[in-house]
Amino acid sequence: MRFRGRVYRAHNPQWNWAPRSGEGARLHGGRFNRRGVPTLYTSLTPLTALREAQPLGRPMQPLMLCAYDVDAESVFNALSEECCRSLGVSKYDLACSTWEADMLAGVVPASQALADRLRAAGYAGMLVRSFAAGVGSDDRNLVVWKWGQDQLARIDLIDDEGRLSGVSTC
Repeated sequence: MRFRGRVYRAHNPQWNWAPRSGEGARLHGGRFNRRGVPTLYTSLTPLTALREAQPLGRPMQPLMLCAYDVDAESVFNALSEECCRSLGVSKYDLACSTWEADMLAGVVPASQALADRLRAAGYAGMLVRSFAAGVGSDDRNLVVWKWGQDQLARIDLIDDEGRLSGVSTC
């Protein structure tokens, strides 16, 4: 499917110089990316983005909330049972509640293996429900692995006033 729309990210202010880099995910890994794979985790609403960035039970830390306009071809729709069935994607592959523990133990989590399969099949990203604590059934994320000038996804940071000077679109 093609995804066109506005998405949001709430991230650590240390990345204010590169809000589209995916560098934090590349360094640390995430639910849908192994270490070494740059990935942009975005949400379809600002509130979902905040929930994704601030796990419950931990004190609130400073965040930078950014909005982006996205035009991405070849996005896997993990919200569709039919799409999941056609590629053999299970609910466990998506939710994979043990992804952090697996990763720390040196085991490839099912959710990361799924992301590897989707990237290899040519998907630029995946539309998926949020698995953050406190989310509702309508909280959704767009996870993007391939973006930039020569990629299947274009992600434009909304910064009309130049508050993040020196940051260009791609």
